[in-house]
Amino acid sequence: MDEGMRQKTPGNQSGEKLLNVLEFIILKGEPQRLQDVAGELGMNKSTALRFLKTLVNAGYIDQEAETSRYVATYKICALANKVDLHTELRKIARPYLEQLAKIFGESVNMAVENKMTSVYVDVIRGSSQSLVTVQKIGNAAPMHCTGNGKVLLLNYSDQDLDRLIRVKGLERYTEYTLTTKEELKQELAKIRKRGFAYDEQERELGARCVAFPIYNDKGKVVSGMSVTGPDNRMTDEVIAPKIEEFRRITMEISHKLGYKAFE
Repeated sequence: MDEGMRQKTPGNQSGEKLLNVLEFIILKGEPQRLQDVAGELGMNKSTALRFLKTLVNAGYIDQEAETSRYVATYKICALANKVDLHTELRKIARPYLEQLAKIFGESVNMAVENKMTSVYVDVIRGSSQSLVTVQKIGNAAPMHCTGNGKVLLLNYSDQDLDRLIRVKGLERYTEYTLTTKEELKQELAKIRKRGFAYDEQERELGARCVAFPIYNDKGKVVSGMSVTGPDNRMTDEVIAPKIEEFRRITMEISHKLGYKAFE
């Protein structure tokens, strides 16, 4: 069916009306009464109230206790800032990704954390077909068994790790996957000491990865950048001579994000 001719379902209509209410509140810029929302959007009060309550419960708008009027919160701004950050990060990092791809001759990607998963925000495909179905922009990957995921876990406290394990688990993908908290903590300690992470066939047999963190102005890891290839090509002998250049590249990106390592 042509997109323009597709019939609207009740669910689609409800979603559009909910977004209309949110946009109305944001664009007005000042607290609005229930009757104002309903009147200007052509809804009855009970329908408008239902949408308003949904948005209040989700944290996108707030209801003033004194006037009962509705006003937008900063949650939508926080989400927009994240989009801006990822867009700016990709813009800054893209030339360096291309540089790394030439240095290693393998796939290079960048990932950020979203809801306790590692999400690819940029990918340059190497000649190998390894991980073709996994490493695509927008795809999510587990954090405990990928190079980028592990460097993103450097932000995690012990309590955060407990929550990750409780919510996501430590699924075994191969015989090399780390599946206990103690193993993962030991691995993160090694990463903190040397400054970068490996994925030693932990997500997919035959694939090896090395990843470095990218820091923001507050010293938080905001992204991971990794090189992935077949384990018979991504050997220690191949990686070792290139590791300091990899470190320099990710540190340069971090500096462009405001990171100052020695302050």
